[in-house]
Amino acid sequence: MATTTHREIERKYEATPTTELPSWSSVFDAEPVVHEQQLLATYLDTADLRLAGARITLRYRTGDDATGWHLKLPAGKDTRDEIQVRAEARDEPGPPPGELAELLRTITRDAPLQPIAELRTARRVLRWTDPAGRDLLDVTDDHVTARVLPDGPEHSWREIEVELGAEGDLRLLKKADAVLRRSGVQRSSSASKLARALGDRAPEQPKPVRAEATAGEVVVAYLRDQAAAIRRYDVEVRRDSEDAVHQLRVATRRARSALQAYGKLIDREQTRQLTDELKWLAGVAGPARDLEVLRARFGVAVQKQPVENVLGPVQPRLAAWFAPRQAEARTSLLRTLDSARYHALLDALDAVVADPPLTARAGRPAAKELPRQLARSFSRMQTHMDVADQHRGVERDVELHEGRKAAKRLRYATEGAEPVLGRDARKLISHTKKVQEVLGEHQDAVVAAPVLRELAIAAAGGGESSFTWGLLYGLEICTGVDEAALDPAWAGLRKAANKVCG
Repeated sequence: MATTTHREIERKYEATPTTELPSWSSVFDAEPVVHEQQLLATYLDTADLRLAGARITLRYRTGDDATGWHLKLPAGKDTRDEIQVRAEARDEPGPPPGELAELLRTITRDAPLQPIAELRTARRVLRWTDPAGRDLLDVTDDHVTARVLPDGPEHSWREIEVELGAEGDLRLLKKADAVLRRSGVQRSSSASKLARALGDRAPEQPKPVRAEATAGEVVVAYLRDQAAAIRRYDVEVRRDSEDAVHQLRVATRRARSALQAYGKLIDREQTRQLTDELKWLAGVAGPARDLEVLRARFGVAVQKQPVENVLGPVQPRLAAWFAPRQAEARTSLLRTLDSARYHALLDALDAVVADPPLTARAGRPAAKELPRQLARSFSRMQTHMDVADQHRGVERDVELHEGRKAAKRLRYATEGAEPVLGRDARKLISHTKKVQEVLGEHQDAVVAAPVLRELAIAAAGGGESSFTWGLLYGLEICTGVDEAALDPAWAGLRKAANKVCG
């Protein structure tokens, strides 16, 4: 079975049986190619709709040139990644391909996938292409009849979809949106056809945090978002998507930082084990992420060197050194994502979100209580930075490294408070990130130097020149903290923190 992947960027609109499609002459000079399709789609999910709860859809569809299995994963506003596995048309979908089921293991766990809805769509497609025949934009007029399986009643509706083609850009999408809105057509309130088909059965999606929310409500909402993000990036790690390991690690650290920074709102004793397990998960993802960072860092460093300073098979040596280590780190991480310990961690995080052990403080207004908690995180960071100012050499480096970690915790905790603290919180997040970046460059150099030394030894042992590796090693060990950048960044952070924390 052939497998393809593409990024789908589309918008959905409500339409009535009498809605007339507008003229598209303000968007395109040429007329579209028009074709019609009769589509039959069977959607699969667990009995308790775990995929739908994660805004993931899995279907088997016939009736067009993409007959087979379609897995759609959320990838941002109006955006989804679609993985298609072509298959022969048949009356019953049968079990999904193993490669798709494997991606969804953490979402579905041991629950079987079963047909949950059937949708029949009479589709009329208007397609515009460029002079070379490449797709720019599709406007589809869909008349849908759906029923929830096994024996739900049928109901019908009409909707319009506007989807960017491979060669289209967002300006086309915006122009098409303006044309439809001027004609009286409004955006759909349903995220997908399946969500509309399920109706009241569809899992409720989280609502935005209210400005008048309690401190506990804000923190729990942030933890809920991170639990969802861990699962989302679990899928992306399995796909080997770019930056997925990093984002999985970030979501894990955000959850841990929230539990630590807001320990006076969510009982620290009752969440201590969960906090430790989140640290464990971030640590397991660490080697894979560190190797990604180092490989990219060394690649850029080599490219910056004059040709005459790159002696010997430098790039092949890099590839030979990193490839087996990255493969081993990935295998270890995937093994963790399939482990009982990891699944227990997710269950524990879900339990805290569902029934949080809130303290009395958590019932106070978030706008007043969260700044008090953030002040504690800022104070911890300030202590490390003040001690660093009193030392030089290794002792200073150690304190700055601790200061960087404290800055990261402060940043993540502030992100959780941003829905109620608004602009002031966003400024603090920005300034904290700047300090992290300045201190992070030095820390990356500390990590990189011994690896370059190892590469130099391996090159020499293989009869190759070690000149380039020695040159890069020297540059790394000379990379100290950029004091000229740190001073204003730290001053900006202090000012922003004082504004938030009072």
